[in-house]
Amino acid sequence: MKSHLNILTRRHFIRQGVLGAAFCQVPGLFAEALVRTPHGTEGPFYPDKLPLDTDNDLLVINDSIHPGIGQVAWVSGRILDGRGDPVRNALVEIWQCDGKGVYYHSGSGKDLERRDTNFQCFGRFLTGSTGEYVFRTIKPVPYPGRTPHIHYKVKRQGKELLTTQCYIKGHPQNEGDALWKRIRDPKQRDNVTVAFNPIPNSKTNELAATFDIVLGWTPADA
Repeated sequence: MKSHLNILTRRHFIRQGVLGAAFCQVPGLFAEALVRTPHGTEGPFYPDKLPLDTDNDLLVINDSIHPGIGQVAWVSGRILDGRGDPVRNALVEIWQCDGKGVYYHSGSGKDLERRDTNFQCFGRFLTGSTGEYVFRTIKPVPYPGRTPHIHYKVKRQGKELLTTQCYIKGHPQNEGDALWKRIRDPKQRDNVTVAFNPIPNSKTNELAATFDIVLGWTPADA
């Protein structure tokens, strides 16, 4: 497992740096009518066998000194209920292909032989009192037939609340992606299409993206 000290150090950096910057830059969903995040297909590549490491840092597996291949991206946001209130203790799961376009899934077949074994491909985060979550991952890459995306699943108390996908704002392959185009409501499409912006003063060209998820769920549904 990853060392306790390293995890605490990363969490402190994430919460104090990336999350703080994201919340300051984004005016919040309360300034306008809430737009419910649309459901997206799970696809065949939710891990059929979970990796040994499932924390929110997808770039370092256990205590490996070799990070995954790709441009580092900090993806953060909040999980909100249908009234706009933060959802505490929601389990946020993400999964995506590695920098070579290969998923951590037996369905990847022979492609598994070239998979980046230093990239976790899957991560989990339990939200706090403000509904916040954060992951350190890579900027998603395209693979044949799909525009770049990150899969999301939100659970609470063992119940699945939403499965969706997050896309890169302005990516040229979005317009040709069948699942992105399937989202007919322009506001909902904008909801899942986010900017991956350079982090100021980053020496390694790291990016940050903010993806707030608005559920149709409310506490009364629990």
